[in-house]
Amino acid sequence: MMRKIEKKENFKGGQGIILLEHLLNDEQMDGMCRMYAKVTLMPGSSIGYHTHDGDSETYYILSGEGTYINNNKEETAIYANDVTFTADGEGHSIINTGNQKMVLIALIINSEKKEKKE
Repeated sequence: MMRKIEKKENFKGGQGIILLEHLLNDEQMDGMCRMYAKVTLMPGSSIGYHTHDGDSETYYILSGEGTYINNNKEETAIYANDVTFTADGEGHSIINTGNQKMVLIALIINSEKKEKKE
């Protein structure tokens, strides 16, 4: 199966470059999820602070190290095998603070199943 890979600069108001490799397409997610992707943040890159409305997001860190900023603006050091969770109505951001690429799995689950657009 061909996977869609997107290169994003200054994603969600963050810094630098990230790559999004979509692991499932819209049909496979069937309205239950908005995104299931492998995300690569280059050294010094970040995903800017953003809130989730109508969905939640989980990160599973595969490799690298960084800083996760939660809804209360609290910073937490994160490493491989760490998991973060951002609930519906909350916000977060993530920064690659290491010298290597940070790779994670991002899963955005809709709070309610979304109907397919015709």
